[in-house]
Amino acid sequence: MSPNSPHTPHQHSAHARIGGVREHLLANPHDRVVPPSPLRASLQRGLIYGFAGLLIVVFGLIVMNHWRRGVFILGLALVYLAVIRWLVDSRILGVLAVRSRKFDSIFSATLGLAMMWIALGVESLGS
Repeated sequence: MSPNSPHTPHQHSAHARIGGVREHLLANPHDRVVPPSPLRASLQRGLIYGFAGLLIVVFGLIVMNHWRRGVFILGLALVYLAVIRWLVDSRILGVLAVRSRKFDSIFSATLGLAMMWIALGVESLGS
C-alpha cells in the first residue's frame, strides 16, 4: 500500500470483509452445491444479453401493435431463459435466478410454452 493511499490497512481489510459478506448474502441458497458453469463469464453475460435483446424485440412488437407476435416472442424468450438457467451461474444471472435451477427452468419453460400456445391459438381480428 502506498504512503499516499487514503485507506489504512485496517480500512482495506474491513472493505474486503464487507465484500465477502455481501457476496455470501447475495448468493442463491438453492445453488450453493451447484458446480460453476464451464462457460467463461463473458459468454454467460452474452447469453443474458441475448435474453435482454429478445425482450427489446418484444417491446418493439407490442408498441407497433403486433401483440400476438410479441407474446409469442416473449414465450420464446422464457423458453430461452429456461435453457440458459442451466448454463449461467446464479451470481451472473442475478435476479433472474430465483429458486433452484430445476424449478426456475421448469417454471420458465412452462410459462413460455403456454404463452406461445396462446399466441398461436388466438385468431386475428381481421380474418
